[in-house]
Amino acid sequence: MKLELMKVNVKSVGWGDRTELLKDGTLKVNKQELLAYVADEDNIRSIKADIALPGDSVRIVPVKDVVQPRYKIEGGGQVFPGMVSDVESVGEGKTLVLEGAAVVTCGRIVGFQEGIIDMSGKGAEYTPFSKTCNVVLVFEPKDGLEKHDYEKACRLAGLKAAMYLAKCVYESGGAADKTETYETAPFAESMKSYPGLPKVAYLYMLQTQGLLHDTYVYGIDAKRILPTIIHPNETMDGAIVSGNCVSACDKNSTYVHLNNPVIKLLYDRHGKDINFVGVIITNENVTLADKKRSSSFAVKIAGMFGLDGLVISEEGFGNPDADLIMNCRRAEKAGIKTVLITDEFAGRDGASQSLADAATEANAVVTAGNANMIVTLLPMQRLIGYDEYADVIAGGFDGSLKPDGSIEVELQAITGATCELGFNKLGAETW
Repeated sequence: MKLELMKVNVKSVGWGDRTELLKDGTLKVNKQELLAYVADEDNIRSIKADIALPGDSVRIVPVKDVVQPRYKIEGGGQVFPGMVSDVESVGEGKTLVLEGAAVVTCGRIVGFQEGIIDMSGKGAEYTPFSKTCNVVLVFEPKDGLEKHDYEKACRLAGLKAAMYLAKCVYESGGAADKTETYETAPFAESMKSYPGLPKVAYLYMLQTQGLLHDTYVYGIDAKRILPTIIHPNETMDGAIVSGNCVSACDKNSTYVHLNNPVIKLLYDRHGKDINFVGVIITNENVTLADKKRSSSFAVKIAGMFGLDGLVISEEGFGNPDADLIMNCRRAEKAGIKTVLITDEFAGRDGASQSLADAATEANAVVTAGNANMIVTLLPMQRLIGYDEYADVIAGGFDGSLKPDGSIEVELQAITGATCELGFNKLGAETW
């Protein structure tokens, strides 16, 4: 499969009479047309649209999802298959990408694990989405709407908005500033390629722990799947979509799935010091029997690949730590070396046990940071959304929101702060 990402650099966003990209890199958006395109009269009472740019004194809360605008201009299927387009397979052809732009969905709380994005100040240092030019959709649900239906309505509106923006840029003649190409040989051929290099795959754990803890693959709730193979290119066309309300710090927003840095780095090293043979997706389960079933199946597939190494990432913390460690232990016992990517909940002083489970086999671990660390977010001049939820979202507490508008929270409350795919702004040093 060969996929070309045609990347258009967006340097700013503003309202205009027509949705198009100007020569100076400004994305002009027809607000009325956008709102009409994403309207959902059955579930949403009102949708407001706002803009938040890097460096603005703006706070967005509570954030539900972040989506990068993309639109397929050549090849099978269309972006976000099974959601806002048909279920045809994606991952081939050409896809237009609005680099530097994002759609952020926001609204009255669905779960308690939604987040904060500050566009400047201390909070901006911890979220990658302080550097994107954001079109923000703020939703008011109809009275009596069930929370899972509210989440679905917000999710679909965000995906539709992202596709609308990229489609309009393409149809108005927007040209790519650069092209990134991702291509792999047929599976049988790739398994024989680079005989001197270790065969490495990626075990991609998806959050699927229950209602409002969902991830979708081609529109299917991933808790309903057995572990399976997916082409890495499919993720770049939106085959995997976030639909969960796990803690904001390590939630893999749809934007992150589209730009999975683990996949990109494995591609970068393919044919150099590893043979990147593929991606296995699996789910995170609640019952022990389901954990065993998925872990056994995932490692069986890894064994069928004849792997030498396996990179494993998780989403969330606590219960999913058991899935992570089980996958590690089983793979290591099968003779496959593992590297784990996670974050830590080690207490505000960093002195507590970082993960809810552990194993001696887990001896190569990459950390995305300690989500319990306390930070103070200074007041912003403008608020998009509803800051009163700072006291109840995960990472917040009674009294988090101060009278002057500042917020004291754990990193857990900041969107993407400790992303377990490494799509974050924290680093680590070895001493």
